[in-house]
Amino acid sequence: MRVRACLAAPTCFPSRCSPSSNDARGAAPRRSPKHLCWTSPKSGLAASSGVGMTPLGFVISLSLISLAAGVLGSLVGLGGGVLIVPVLVRFYGIDIRLAIGASIVSVIATSSGAAAAYVREKMTNLRAGMFLEIGTVTGAVTGGYLTTLLPVRFLYILFGIVLGYSAVITFRHRHTTALLTTSDDRLANYFKLHGHYHDAAEGRDYDYKVKGTKIGLAMMFVAGMVSALLGIGSGALKVPAMDLAMHLPMKVSTATSNFMIGVTAAASAGMYFARGQINPVIAAPVAIGVLFGSMIGARVLGRTTNKLIRMIFVAVLIVIALEMLQRGFAWHSTTN
Repeated sequence: MRVRACLAAPTCFPSRCSPSSNDARGAAPRRSPKHLCWTSPKSGLAASSGVGMTPLGFVISLSLISLAAGVLGSLVGLGGGVLIVPVLVRFYGIDIRLAIGASIVSVIATSSGAAAAYVREKMTNLRAGMFLEIGTVTGAVTGGYLTTLLPVRFLYILFGIVLGYSAVITFRHRHTTALLTTSDDRLANYFKLHGHYHDAAEGRDYDYKVKGTKIGLAMMFVAGMVSALLGIGSGALKVPAMDLAMHLPMKVSTATSNFMIGVTAAASAGMYFARGQINPVIAAPVAIGVLFGSMIGARVLGRTTNKLIRMIFVAVLIVIALEMLQRGFAWHSTTN
């Protein structure tokens, strides 16, 4: 006999296993996006994805994966959602909306753990971050209004192509280490966006100048709009905007991105929570794992060279680009 065990509210998981006559025949029970149940013909518990797992095993495994996501997210300035959403959807069978809600929490956790350390070490350019948030927030609001007007498939494919192009450009600049010593950018000079930071890997201080603020603002607008339209983190466009367009050092770009994504995610978390798309049983282990992972990543970044950070960032961009293209073409196949 197949034993079925569901966690009672409010500690239930996303995707309720609805009773059906299929249970008696040994078939997998149907799921709806409300609670997550475990079923197993032997032990009585198994993850809804079909992998044998107890509730404790779910929490521990998700915490460990979130730990790795926090390390990676804090290093490249993308937040933990880069790994969290695909893992939750593909391996745990969790509804995409709840996975995105957990991703929002992971971004806040990454920013809380890493951004605080980067600000304390004076690696984050606070002035540039707050200035660029104008473009990000404006783009997010615009994206919210355009969600019902633009085809999702087109957005996924376009974003995948843009990220692929960004990966190529970043890879071509992997040996670039020279920093700007002068700048004729009026906005950068007026708002005093220039800065300096200490590179622990090289054991010296660097002064740098900022330019290309108008291009950076435009890219931040696009990043915020895409984030609102697709429900993904905007760090994948924020870091190239600061690194390539505004000529910030790579470490400063990732540190500032970690600061910015936390502000953006905190603004949208209330909306996801009001919709019931942040499940505490999923979000709690994600937040804990990502928080500790981001603290580890913050320590690693200071001792890592800009070239290595660029290479890691390129690898992550390629993975995200392929994921976006896959979603776009998969969306096309399901709608035809």
